[in-house]
Amino acid sequence: MESVILNTHQLEQKIQRIAYQLFEEHQDEETLIFAGVNGNGFLFAKEINTFFQTICPIKTTVLEVIVDKSNPFKQAISCNDQGIENTALILIDDVLNSGSTLIAAVHYFLKKPMKKIKTVVLIDRNHRTFPIAADFVGMSLATTLQEHVEVRSENGILKEVILK
Repeated sequence: MESVILNTHQLEQKIQRIAYQLFEEHQDEETLIFAGVNGNGFLFAKEINTFFQTICPIKTTVLEVIVDKSNPFKQAISCNDQGIENTALILIDDVLNSGSTLIAAVHYFLKKPMKKIKTVVLIDRNHRTFPIAADFVGMSLATTLQEHVEVRSENGILKEVILK
């Protein structure tokens, strides 16, 4: 049985709220890097960036962080991250469950001389295996381990969040 947790309109509201929160926190920055985890995390990063650019003059770059989500510690993480040193980075993913993908990606960027790193997730399921939390969360969900959260997209745009 599926139930819609967030529809398209509600997703847009979450994206806008997070963009405003990021602007408030980073208003003194000249440049911001939005690094989205491959898949829906990258789509989420692009959508945040699109709205972010309508509300503030901060220069942004969107990067895709390639992580093997099924085993993020075994495969090397890759990202076209040249020239981002000493900038503020916002690491973005769609769903935070065990925390393995997010912590592996944070570890990747901690090896670089970053000004600061903040994390954003659309859905926080609160089932951590690793000691990581998102700084900005679209929605926290109390789910069982048997339930599955699916973020659906269409033509490169997030459409809805489903609980199965």
